Amino acid sequence: MQFKNPEILYFLALLIIPIIVHLFQLQKFVKTPFSNVAFLQKIVQQTRKSSRIKKWLILATRMLLFTAIIFAFSQPYFSNKTANQNQHNFIYLDNSLSTNTKGEKGNLLQIAAQEIIENVSEKDVYSLQTNSNFYDKITKTTLKKVLLETKETSKKVDLPTILLKFGNNTKNKTKALNKTILISDFQNTYKNEFTNVTPSFSAIKLTSSVKNNISIDSVFINNTNATNFTLNVLVKNQGEAQENIPIAIYNNKKLISKLTSSFEKDSQKNIEFKIQNQEEFSGKIVITFSDAFSFDNTFYFTFKNDQKINVLSIGKQADFLSKIYTKNEFNLTQTTVQNINYNSILKQQLIVLNEVENFTEILSKKIIEFSKNGGSVVIIPNQNLNIDSYNSLLQKLNSGKITSKKTDTLKITNINYKHPIFKNVFSKKVTNFQNPTVQNYFSISSKNRSTIISFENNIPFISQITNNKNNLYWIASSLDKKNSNFINSPLIVPVFYNFGKWSFRHPKLFYRIATENKIDIETAIEKDKVLKVANTKNSFIPLQQKFQNKVRITTKEQPLKSGFYSIVKGVDTIQKLAFNYPKEESLLNFMDVSELQKTNKNITISNSIADVFKKINKKNEVHWLWKWFLSLAIVSLLLEILILKFYKP
Repeated sequence: MQFKNPEILYFLALLIIPIIVHLFQLQKFVKTPFSNVAFLQKIVQQTRKSSRIKKWLILATRMLLFTAIIFAFSQPYFSNKTANQNQHNFIYLDNSLSTNTKGEKGNLLQIAAQEIIENVSEKDVYSLQTNSNFYDKITKTTLKKVLLETKETSKKVDLPTILLKFGNNTKNKTKALNKTILISDFQNTYKNEFTNVTPSFSAIKLTSSVKNNISIDSVFINNTNATNFTLNVLVKNQGEAQENIPIAIYNNKKLISKLTSSFEKDSQKNIEFKIQNQEEFSGKIVITFSDAFSFDNTFYFTFKNDQKINVLSIGKQADFLSKIYTKNEFNLTQTTVQNINYNSILKQQLIVLNEVENFTEILSKKIIEFSKNGGSVVIIPNQNLNIDSYNSLLQKLNSGKITSKKTDTLKITNINYKHPIFKNVFSKKVTNFQNPTVQNYFSISSKNRSTIISFENNIPFISQITNNKNNLYWIASSLDKKNSNFINSPLIVPVFYNFGKWSFRHPKLFYRIATENKIDIETAIEKDKVLKVANTKNSFIPLQQKFQNKVRITTKEQPLKSGFYSIVKGVDTIQKLAFNYPKEESLLNFMDVSELQKTNKNITISNSIADVFKKINKKNEVHWLWKWFLSLAIVSLLLEILILKFYKP
């Protein structure tokens, strides 16, 4: 039993006063002479004894009366919390795309929101975290309004961040009981996020009743020629085998091709479409099938045939460059130092300085201007280079300087697989690599250098040097066949190919929402102007970096909806992009939440939102007892009246 006003109980000490009064209240009897009192002695004794009993009964009823009144005013109750404590429930409702599916009672997200509304208490305080927003210290009325407006979103919030935010909000709240409730489908993206030090919470798992899902994983194009190209659509089937599933391709709203396909159980299939070449293509792929998730049955992509990267090679003629920078993707120009068209330098995206012996002043100025405007530069040194000339250029580019020339036969052995240049190049680390060699190399010192490939002694062979807008790739030795056989190595293709691809990031076929995307737009804008990304429903201004002949935009937090988006400059549309939802949301892999209790005993698992909230409400329900004590006081008073009226000693 607990008391809302326990300080009232100190008045119980005053009950000693009526006890003292009754003990010391002396009644004086008047003596009356009588001729013969022998026959009255027994009656007098009986009267005095009955009078004493009556006094004790009156004392008991009055003590009970005052005690009951004191207890009533102290407001006693039974509960698992104190009366002046508030119950603060922290709720995470997962409204990711995967929760927008069918459960036993209906749509998982909608049913979860409805059950929360029906079972929360009016007396408690709530903090609600969704993947979209955080609502702190809200009442049931506000909670209901927010839940009814909650829709699925492509945003994702990791559970450690949620628990940390809840934990920070519970600190220094001594007069509040806190309960954390996580409501989610616990998709496999949450794996390994719970440890034995994870704060206690109740986990409620939302379970879909549909166990099949067909999703479009990605698309790519190959076999491009003058008349048509092949569009490859990777489709993933999770669950039982499916037959005769319709797949259609649209260019904007025009139907281009349609077929049906069958899928084996838990398989991935590449479906090819022959499509006639067009200058621009805004493609939409639609699968007609009722499965777990509908959002991944539509896929968007765009491309333009005229997008190529301009590459200028200055210096020695190199056959390997023409084999890598092919005409279908690059505009390669090779020229000597004497025949340079300086006006064309700023129109390039990548410049390869291939074994130039000495940099003239005008060439250095143009290279520096090109680099500062966001262009990428690859430097392949000449064996007989002019060190002063090279160092002058490197220092003006804030890229360090050459320290010395080393003559030593070294193998090129180490590949930095984590470097962005090798992203999606290797499926696994190469162990049987035939190591190319060099006879001599130039050692360079630089602060902002990242190694791409290195020698057996860990000295960088190819490195990237980045300073503000400058992006320079340094190759430590001449690639002349007399000095090195690196041009015969398979490594030269992905390295130089990605030098070109990374120099200007033309829009890809598609981008993923909630992923950082860097896109180069070939345009020039004024200082006080910006590019916008927009479609028919909304628009936003992305993070952007301006260069002389391009603008690099970065998207991550937006957009939130899949579809086509336009890059808008003023009122003009200069580029079209396609965004699709993260493919991880299409997976039917979910955590076994019962395993969580093995690592954390404070975690409770449930499949019912109603049960969890009923237990919380019942556990924290206050059973007031003051009415019973008040009734007892009234009964005591009545007893005293009855004793005084009917008990005659």
